[in-house]
Order: sequence, then C-alpha cells, then structure tokens
Amino acid sequence: MKYMGSKNKYAKEILPIILKDRKPGQYYVEPFVGGFNLIDKVSGNRIANDSNKYLIELFRAIQQGWIPPESIDEETYNDIKFNKDNYPPYLVGFVGFGCSFGGVFFAGYARGDSNKGHKRNYCLESRSNILNQRIGLQNIVINNLDYRHLIIPENSIIYCDPPYQGTKSYSDKFDNNIFWNWIIELAEGGGHTVFVSEYNAPEEYFECVWSKEVIVNIDNNRKSKREIEKLFIYNPI
Repeated sequence: MKYMGSKNKYAKEILPIILKDRKPGQYYVEPFVGGFNLIDKVSGNRIANDSNKYLIELFRAIQQGWIPPESIDEETYNDIKFNKDNYPPYLVGFVGFGCSFGGVFFAGYARGDSNKGHKRNYCLESRSNILNQRIGLQNIVINNLDYRHLIIPENSIIYCDPPYQGTKSYSDKFDNNIFWNWIIELAEGGGHTVFVSEYNAPEEYFECVWSKEVIVNIDNNRKSKREIEKLFIYNPI
C-alpha cells in the first residue's frame, strides 16, 4: 500500500541484507510496520506492529478477507475524516491512507489527471495494491502498541523504519533519543540482530550497510530535495 516513507521500492535491495543470516524459525519483527511493504515479502515467523490503530485495523481486516470499496468521493472522504467514530476503523484506515495525497493519513483528498487525460481513481489503485498484498499478510502476528511495549522473542531479526529525525512525523511527536536508547538496550539485552532505516545513526553503535540517494517530496506542492537513504545495523565499535 502507498504509505509515506515506504521502502517498497528498495525491498529487493535491502531484504537480502536483512535476511542474509536468518536461521530456521527465527522471528522477523517490524515495530514500525507502516504499509506492510517489506514484511509482506518475508516468509516464516513474523511480527508486525504500528501505533496507528486505523492502519492496524485495516491490515487485520485485509488479512481476514475484507474487500475495500472501489471509489470514495471527496464528500465521503471529508465526512470520514471528521467523523471517524461513525465508521469502522478499518475503513477509516483505508480512506485515511489510501485516498490521501502521498499516502499521508488524511493529508488531503487525492485527485489528479493521468497523462492520457483521464481522472485517476486513487481509491481503486489503493484497493488493488492492498489486495495484492493479501497473500503475503497471512500468518503475520499483528499488534497495535507503542513500540516500547512490543514483546519480541529472543534472537529475533528486527527491522525498524521509524519517523526520521528532522522530518515530518507520521502522527504524534516522536522522540528519537528515546528510540535510539531503546534500540541499543534491545540489541544488547536480547541477542537480536537489529537494522534501522534512517538518514543518520549514532556512529559508535551502528554501521551503514546500504545507502542510496533518493528524492523526497517535502510538501503538497511537490517540492522535493535529495537525501541519502541508509540502512544501519547495530554493530558497536
């Protein structure tokens, strides 16, 4: 599913690095799963988590067989946006992410014309994309918790894709210092192999194992800038 900061386009590059030394039965865990765009391509024991309840209810519903609508008009979009309690949370999640500009939760009704002059149906595109993920979602344990409360089996492979420092967060204010301290404690205390996507990481604890220059949209006017996307592994000096 289209989601702000999705790593879907890099999956073929970073998953082989993350899973290179995975052992039989070893858990793969994503505390910030977002649009499930990596974990749906991983097999075996998997745990997904995100703090956004609407996002999690959406993927639980898809996992259980729910079919999203083919279209949502702007009036309905705005009614759902401002009256969330009147709608099933999985529908709120689908509309909030799938029908919004850039996959940002209720950032504005997605509209636009294709090069052929026909109006794009973003809702239908999102419906198709998320239904294509369904097979890959089977048997994932899905949680809706603060990442610090997630129970992670010992010796897991953990991949974190948190809100990046210095950029727009997905929801509430995110404390990066608390996050890095949590990661370090987790890696040192549970025998885990820990990977983090970020632009920068504490050099004394993390090694960059992959990087790529990317163009990042920074607002609804499609202004963009170049950044170096990086994948770090916990590997203290």
